[in-house]
Amino acid sequence: MDTFTRDWQDWKTQRERDLADPLGWLALVSLDWLEDKPRAYEGLPGLWWQDTDAAYLDPQGADLSHDGERLTGVRRFELVNSGATTRVVAGDIEIEVARRGGYLIRTHDPKAPVLNAFRGIPAYEPDAAWVLTGTFEAFDEPKPTTVGAVVEGLSHVYVSPGIVRFEHDGVEHTLTAFNGKKDGLLILFTDATSGITTYAANRSLAVPPPDENGSVVLDFTRATNLPCAFTDFATCPLPPAGNNLPFAVEAGEKLPYERPR
Repeated sequence: MDTFTRDWQDWKTQRERDLADPLGWLALVSLDWLEDKPRAYEGLPGLWWQDTDAAYLDPQGADLSHDGERLTGVRRFELVNSGATTRVVAGDIEIEVARRGGYLIRTHDPKAPVLNAFRGIPAYEPDAAWVLTGTFEAFDEPKPTTVGAVVEGLSHVYVSPGIVRFEHDGVEHTLTAFNGKKDGLLILFTDATSGITTYAANRSLAVPPPDENGSVVLDFTRATNLPCAFTDFATCPLPPAGNNLPFAVEAGEKLPYERPR
C-alpha cells in the first residue's frame, strides 16, 4: 500500500470512528420545533418553548443538567442562528438545542437504530488524480451568503470569505467557499454523481488554509457526506448557487448503506 492510500485509509477510519460517536449524528432519534407556549414533547422531560430571541426549558423536577450544572429552574438558551448548538443531559440521552430560523430540539440516544446498524461509509477507491490544486481569491469583505436547506422552507446564512478557482480536464471552475471550523475553508458542492452514486443534496470538502500565494489543495478523495445523508433529523445546508460541478467527481464518500438513494 502506497503512502497516499495508507493516509487516506487512516483518515477514513478516523472519520467513521467519529461518526459512530454514541451521542453523535447517528444517534439522533427525534427533531421537534419549539412553539411559543410551553409544552411537553414525547419521550422528553420538562416543558419547552421559545420566543423571538431564545429557547427555554422548565425541568419540572426532572434530573437534567446543562454545562455540568443541575437545572433547578427555568433555563434560557440564546443561540446564534445557523451557529453552534448546546445540549441538555437527561440520563443516557442528550437533548440538543439549536437555532435554525426558529429553535428546535433533537434527541441523541446511544440506542438509536441508525447508530447501532452503522457499518462504515462506502467510498470511491482513493485516487491521487483527484487531488487538485486551486487558487483562493478573497473578497474585499467577507460576504454573508444565504443558502437553502434539506428542510423545506428553511435557510442558512454563512460567511463566505472568497472563491476557489481550479481546473479539471482543461476547464476552469469556480466554487464559493465558506469559513471552515478551524483555519481552513469549507466547500459545499454537488456534481454529476449526485443522486446516482453520491448523496443528492450535497457533499462537503474541507480545504486547508491557502499558502502565501493563495494556492489551495482540493483533495476530493476526502469529500464527505453531511449528516443529512444519514438521518432525517438534520437540517443541513444546500450548496450555494454555482457550486454544482458539471462533471462526475468519482472520489470521496458515496451514498450511505443506510440510505441508498
